[in-house]
Amino acid sequence: MRISSIVLLMQVLTGVSAAAGPAPQRPVDVVHAASSLIQRVVPRQAEYFVVEQIPNEAGLDVFEVESRGDRVVLRGSNGVAIASALNWYLEHVAGITIAIPLRPVTLAVPLPRASAKVRVATPYKYRYFFNYCTFSYSMAWWDWPQWQPMIDWMALKGINLPLAATGQEATWRLTLRDLGFSDKMIADFLVGPAYLPWGWMGNIDGLGGPLPGSWIDRHVDLERRILARERELGMTPVLQGFTGHVPESIKQVFPDAKIHQTGDWSAGFPGTWFLDPLDPLFQRIGRRFVERQTELYGTDHVYAADSFNEIDPPSDDPAFLAGMGRAVYQSMHAVDSSAVWVMQGWFLYYQAKFWREPQARALIGAVPDDRMIVLDLYGDRHPVWQDREAFYGKPWIWNVLYNFGGKVNFNGDLPSIASNLTTALGSPAHGKLSGLGMMMEGLGSNPIVPDFVMDMTWRHAVPALEPWAQAWVDRRYGGANAHARGAWRLLMRTAYRSAPQTGTYLAERPGFYVKGTAYRTEPLLPYDVRTLAAALDTLLAASGELGDSDAYRYDVVNLTRQVLGQLGLPFVNEVQAAYAHRDRPALVAAEARVTGLLNDLDQLVGTREEFLLGRWLEDAKRWGTTPAERDRYEWNARNIITLWGTKCTEGQNDDLNLYAYKEWQGMFSSYYLPRWTAFFARLNGSLDSATPFDRAPFAADMCRWEQAWSLRHDTFATVPRGDPVETAARLYARYRALLETRVGSPP
Repeated sequence: MRISSIVLLMQVLTGVSAAAGPAPQRPVDVVHAASSLIQRVVPRQAEYFVVEQIPNEAGLDVFEVESRGDRVVLRGSNGVAIASALNWYLEHVAGITIAIPLRPVTLAVPLPRASAKVRVATPYKYRYFFNYCTFSYSMAWWDWPQWQPMIDWMALKGINLPLAATGQEATWRLTLRDLGFSDKMIADFLVGPAYLPWGWMGNIDGLGGPLPGSWIDRHVDLERRILARERELGMTPVLQGFTGHVPESIKQVFPDAKIHQTGDWSAGFPGTWFLDPLDPLFQRIGRRFVERQTELYGTDHVYAADSFNEIDPPSDDPAFLAGMGRAVYQSMHAVDSSAVWVMQGWFLYYQAKFWREPQARALIGAVPDDRMIVLDLYGDRHPVWQDREAFYGKPWIWNVLYNFGGKVNFNGDLPSIASNLTTALGSPAHGKLSGLGMMMEGLGSNPIVPDFVMDMTWRHAVPALEPWAQAWVDRRYGGANAHARGAWRLLMRTAYRSAPQTGTYLAERPGFYVKGTAYRTEPLLPYDVRTLAAALDTLLAASGELGDSDAYRYDVVNLTRQVLGQLGLPFVNEVQAAYAHRDRPALVAAEARVTGLLNDLDQLVGTREEFLLGRWLEDAKRWGTTPAERDRYEWNARNIITLWGTKCTEGQNDDLNLYAYKEWQGMFSSYYLPRWTAFFARLNGSLDSATPFDRAPFAADMCRWEQAWSLRHDTFATVPRGDPVETAARLYARYRALLETRVGSPP
């Protein structure tokens, strides 16, 4: 058999096409796709919705909603627009807010009637969603049962430009094998499942690996399902382009390759390796990468590539940087003449000292204006477009960046979001502002923030916050309630006017608080804790009427966690005072308050499935096909939310230690509590021996203990226990007096 025939046979068997151009994609049946979504979202009443497609409006999406007899007619220019019509109906007529995770909705029959026909057109060509980090901190272990409702939620909210990075490991494997890299070289390069985003962005190599072939193969299938659903709904998935990041072993395969090592990643990891943009090998690899990706997943002609995410290039010569920009774009364009490069503008803020005006203009200006879209990631707080002349003529997307590390928080600076978007929309200098989006690092714990931002998808102006929030609260809990409204008015004055992701000091590696030190938990609130406690008091007063609302039960637990957690630092300060005075009875009592609070917080969050360490770990392990794979995935899942990296040198730890810490059931009891117990044992030993306490050796021991914790295999609850509202009310009553005396106004 000829070699070409063998190749063709293998392509047929594997379902992979050798064509360099876009793989054929099935024609989209908009009505069928939208009707199927409606069946998933409102399964019991789907028959009462009529779906129709209408033309777009001047190239922008549009939808209509009207009642016709006992039916509701939903029209839209594509599946996303029709889904947005359904979302508008649910919010403005049925009084329901769709949350993450999306669960089926039940409506009364006959359906509530729309009073008049509504037609809404979006002002935004692009509505972007996902941060690379979301694929780790929230979605590392997702399979289709989690992805399907997520895609439906995105469609309901009007999102049409989602980042689609799942399954990129297969593209890399095929590309590197084609170039002659051994499987061992590839394994040393690809990172583990929890660290994939930073492998894609060129920050790290190998951490958490090697990545098993079973993972790669199964995620090809998952990505194909994701893309098929997004495309049938009218979304444009953003796939990947080649950034120049290559394995260090490239010198063994291509000894003459001209490569550069970047500066160290700011998170404390050594620099990675990049091909020189003028090396012909750059184009060879870049083209092959896009070709192989297209064979696997097809293309929508939009590619993300971020060559220098939080790492400085090897040279600040504008000519070198312009060459890099041209090289990245040409590697896409050579395969796909319609290619558009989507680039994160984060580096222009985060590395502003390096990316001065000549450097920024060189990189961005090397690409034709109509072939690049720039994401202004931090538009809600640090808009870059104002300082960079609206990205020098490129279309750009205004974004909100929040929920760093996927932490569990009640926070979000809604006034800044509203103000900065209003400024961008109204400025005559905003250039080619073409969209808005969300760049959250994690999903779920702050539903009001993405709901507010994505509600702007179909608005031409930003609404006043207070009435918008009141309507949102009514929808979230299924009806107007004076106590709930009052609680959220207080939250809008405190947690939702606050950017810091405040948490409990008890999640820190144990030690006494040092003023001026930057702590990962940001334990000092920038507002009066008593006002936050008053919001909890008021919210609990609504339990009689709202106690059956799942959203209400979640919010009660989450807010109680936030309030009680603020006692952590005052309690530790009392330990310090007792230790300083060598007052053993007071020390024992103060230590008992800390350990008691940790146990109570563990019990509290254990009443909700969203806060269970056991679910995170079991979701990771289910991807394993062998005991060794399950162990590797469990290490990834444990380590990413604790140490993050692996270093333990002279008592120090990676700069990302606790970056993604979680206030979950299982974390309080198995991770935070043992560390504080060990700390107290050292303090008492210090008093016994009359020697000063030295934290350095303790921190070193703790780091080694933390490393060992990531290797453990103890199991945790995967099903919540206890009544959320009853537990929250009981524990709040236990600590109410202490809250009044131990905490107060911000420092």
